[in-house]
Amino acid sequence: MSDPTVFTRIRQDIKDNDVVLYMKGTPVFPQCGFSAAVVQVLTTLGVKFKGVNVLTDPELRDGIKQFASWPTIPQLYVKGEFVGGCDIVREMAETGELQGLLKDKGVQAAAAAE
Repeated sequence: MSDPTVFTRIRQDIKDNDVVLYMKGTPVFPQCGFSAAVVQVLTTLGVKFKGVNVLTDPELRDGIKQFASWPTIPQLYVKGEFVGGCDIVREMAETGELQGLLKDKGVQAAAAAE
């Protein structure tokens, strides 16, 4: 039941932006604790990212789950690659793996640039 139009929008978003977070709410006003936690990780690392609020678009909310074959939101993409959800992102940040991934992909992080 995937809508190709939604997949096209998702592909365009992750192509046009180095880091994209599909989340509930916005980076300034997250509307779930898991989304807020990923925003916090990215903000702490000084990573610029595009936040996409899935609550404003039911098609997108369902479509992103199908697109990544991942059942939950938030979902983080770096340079077009699906990284994971909240637990994975937090764990990767704690071990330094996320910072390494960002560096390998050429994504500038303020914390890493100093």
